[in-house]
Amino acid sequence: MPPSVPPSTPPSDRRGPSAAGPPAKRAALRRLGEWCARHSVLVIVLWIVALAAVQASNKTVGGEYSDDFSLPGSQAQQGQTVLQAHVPAAAGTSSQVVLHDPQSLTGFAPQISQAVTSLTQLPHVLGAQGPLPPAGQPAPPGGPLSADGLTGYITVRFDTNPTLLDEDYLDGVDAAVAPLRDAGVQVEYGGPLGELAQPEPDDRTSEAIGFAVAIVVLLIGFRSAVAAGLPLVTALFAAVVGLGVLGLIAALSTFATVAPTLATMIGIGVGIDYALFLLTRHRQNLMDGVDPVASAGQAVATSGRAVLVSGCTVIIALSGLSVSGISFMAKLGIAAAVTVVSAVLGALTLLPALMGLIGRRMDRITVGRPIAEAGGAPGDEAAGVWHRYARQVEGRPWWYLVAGVVALGILAIPLFSIQLGHIGDGADSTDFTDRRAYDLMSEAFGPGSNGPLTLVVDQSAVPAENRPTVQASVQQALTGLPGAASVSPLQLSPDGLVLFNTVVPTTSPQEQATTDLVDRLSDTVLPDSVTGTGAKTYVTGNTAAQVDFLDIVSSRLVLIIAVVVGLAFLIILAVFRGLLVAVKAAVLNLLSIAASYGVLVAVFQWGWGGPALGVNGTVPIESYVPMMMFAIVFGLSMDYEIFLLSRVHEAWLRTGRSQDAVAHALEITARVISCAALIMVSVFAAFIVSDNIVIKMMGLGLAVSVLVDATIVRLLLVPAVMTLLGASAWWTPRFLDRILPHIDAEGEGEKA
Repeated sequence: MPPSVPPSTPPSDRRGPSAAGPPAKRAALRRLGEWCARHSVLVIVLWIVALAAVQASNKTVGGEYSDDFSLPGSQAQQGQTVLQAHVPAAAGTSSQVVLHDPQSLTGFAPQISQAVTSLTQLPHVLGAQGPLPPAGQPAPPGGPLSADGLTGYITVRFDTNPTLLDEDYLDGVDAAVAPLRDAGVQVEYGGPLGELAQPEPDDRTSEAIGFAVAIVVLLIGFRSAVAAGLPLVTALFAAVVGLGVLGLIAALSTFATVAPTLATMIGIGVGIDYALFLLTRHRQNLMDGVDPVASAGQAVATSGRAVLVSGCTVIIALSGLSVSGISFMAKLGIAAAVTVVSAVLGALTLLPALMGLIGRRMDRITVGRPIAEAGGAPGDEAAGVWHRYARQVEGRPWWYLVAGVVALGILAIPLFSIQLGHIGDGADSTDFTDRRAYDLMSEAFGPGSNGPLTLVVDQSAVPAENRPTVQASVQQALTGLPGAASVSPLQLSPDGLVLFNTVVPTTSPQEQATTDLVDRLSDTVLPDSVTGTGAKTYVTGNTAAQVDFLDIVSSRLVLIIAVVVGLAFLIILAVFRGLLVAVKAAVLNLLSIAASYGVLVAVFQWGWGGPALGVNGTVPIESYVPMMMFAIVFGLSMDYEIFLLSRVHEAWLRTGRSQDAVAHALEITARVISCAALIMVSVFAAFIVSDNIVIKMMGLGLAVSVLVDATIVRLLLVPAVMTLLGASAWWTPRFLDRILPHIDAEGEGEKA
């Protein structure tokens, strides 16, 4: 076993160089807290001015949010590039304007023709093709008009992804199809055009629910109306400022539509948590008779330092998403990190100012007897219920360890059947036009019609005399293609260099069978059909691009996990100078994340409770959700890890008795961590009411992760493991101690 520090060693010797941290930094944090508390009105005014400035700037020059899954270098993107160069009318992004009439569409030929002409004249439109055949000719089978003539669709091709266009663009589309609607034809928008038509996510209901629960929890936890309100005010101010900054950044680069919701979710959650931890320390100082200004300085120098370390950990975890090499993912990490930064700044500056302004009037309006940290000195056997609970864990650590691991293991079982994919329009609410278009297309043409594939064969390097042979070979390979509902004849580009056609799968875009068909076409069927000819083949279109995105995300998920876990491991090791503590933190966090993944699979993929959440049927797990969740959850779980371990470490440095340190730390942090976790769970869970399925997934996944982390991990596994490790938990090899930076999460040196 690694060498441990004997209890007889004086505390000053046990501390080592990392225990107190650089004095200059401690003094700087204390001075910051005291200055903000002493100049409270100025600090509050500066925050109000900052809020007004960023919001006004955002309304003037702020950017828009839209989904851009373009992947430079991917097969789908390369296929689009080839089409753009040789067949511009067939390139770009296609979308459907779906038409339906209970009698027949053939009676609306003039209106349809007028709509097609008007759509063609819109900006960014490369071309539009109507569903009706030329007069006097029958509709071809497999064409854009159903066999019964009741449903058809206009295919519109854009030179850009319609989701990247401004919402005002829909006014032109609506005007183009107005004659059809006026005539009584049902008109719905499918594909990317339908996504553009979706209303912007409205997070106000979710935010109101989260805040309402937070108020109740804080009132119960603090028993003081003023103390309960301060974390909420701080978090709200910080989140609104952060969202304003994000809007300004979005003017420079495109962020996904879920970015502001995700940023709000994370910003409010961590903002309340960070303010809660500082306020708890401050109120205990006030109860101990410390001057309010000095108390604010102590809170910032101690708990504030833990907030700073925790915030940096979350930001580093989110930054790990950039390792994916996918700009879409990296920008989601940036969006969340912006509000985390504002939450840290709010906790370190705005909260001390509010605490200084209120002074000793913190508990003027109370609900019962005010409480703060509670807990006696380490080793005090007369302490409270959490101390006694910790002693029970220490009496049977293996029992609690096994119970916690088994519980996490059961929750994680569904993870082994996880199916990543893209959630199609069929999972949306019927209130959305894209869902109604999806249903009309599925009923009239089959579910695969909502995700047609465009096949491209580039014959530029094929001698002219061999090109007919290539065309025949490709057509032969596509004959009787398994998984295809229809395969259109190959068409030749005007310059004779490119072949292209459309394949309609038998299954919907979100099903695994469709993904398998795309992979089979791109990996074997098409390449094998042109082997030795010099031709290059591509599978492109919206569905193919989603499959490419899935393949890239899946291949890099392990790398993301390794980078984030490695960085978090180094942070814990540098902060606490305990090799086994860092290993324990990484392993337990991985277990809790696996459990939350399992719950997502059970609810959304298996359908256990999905309908109750407003999900239509079963859906795959959105390809980027596990990667995004991992970075967020791993970062957030380190919050509670740092706050708990900092108190364990602090007590151990004073006494040298490991078990007393664990019991004391659990007693003074369990109530606060439980309140903080319950608030964050409520904030995340409130987003389950969102109409966006991905937001529902993120909300449920993050809520479950925090709940598991604050209960099974913090209350069962951490005390049990720390008891079993004993003093060896804080052992670090000498060579590591020399090279690691010295970071103090929550030092003692700031006590007045």
